[in-house]
Amino acid sequence: MTGRLTHILRHPIKSIGWENLASVVLTAGAILPLDRHWAVAHEAAEFDGNPDGWYAKRNFVRGVAGPELMAVQAEMTDSNRKVRLSHPARPEMEIAPDTPQGAAALLEWLAPLWPTTRPAAARLVSAGDQALSDVPDPFVAVLNQSSLRAFGQRAGRDLSIHRFRGNLWLDGFAPWEEFDWIGKEIRVGEALLRVEEPITRCNATKVDPETGLPDVDTLGILEAAYGHRDFGVYATVIEGGALNIGDEASLT
Repeated sequence: MTGRLTHILRHPIKSIGWENLASVVLTAGAILPLDRHWAVAHEAAEFDGNPDGWYAKRNFVRGVAGPELMAVQAEMTDSNRKVRLSHPARPEMEIAPDTPQGAAALLEWLAPLWPTTRPAAARLVSAGDQALSDVPDPFVAVLNQSSLRAFGQRAGRDLSIHRFRGNLWLDGFAPWEEFDWIGKEIRVGEALLRVEEPITRCNATKVDPETGLPDVDTLGILEAAYGHRDFGVYATVIEGGALNIGDEASLT
């Protein structure tokens, strides 16, 4: 069975916005370029300054602790040197994340969206080539739109792809077929990926990414219907290449 690549998504700043891409070039052994390149560390983070490698998500501002963040949209501009952010309750803003001025502006912009009961957002950080993803491995998150439709039927409503913060969305496969791909290889466009493991979900997926408000018990639905909290799979790029929306996807 073959399918198609329907969405390419990047999240330049961890938990703070998603960006649609028309194309991307993947590199073997690497994440989707500039995905989770930056993150906002809070006051209780286990490191000072920029992290010297990967750190667990508990060190950062994230949607599960601040649901309103789920409604942020992002767009990289100026040859990927700047990030434009928007949110229903905040003015649109463009920052240069690697500058002190950009970092300070982001913290000020985020303040009304981050709960005062949580450790305050403290600094915008980067770990260089190490993505600040939820896992330390250089994975690409692959999701199946047929599974999303089946999930939505269980939930009694359409579910946005942006609840799940994936990178590559595929369509044309059977619902939940992606779990059978673990240990196998799939070619998407010019790139070849090896599917590694399921993605276990958290409470952030309960939040409507249009409003930033919790509205669906996604985890309860998954557990009741399927006996797990998994949605989507992680994959490793083993052969790099260009991907474009509409490219064919097929198991090899």
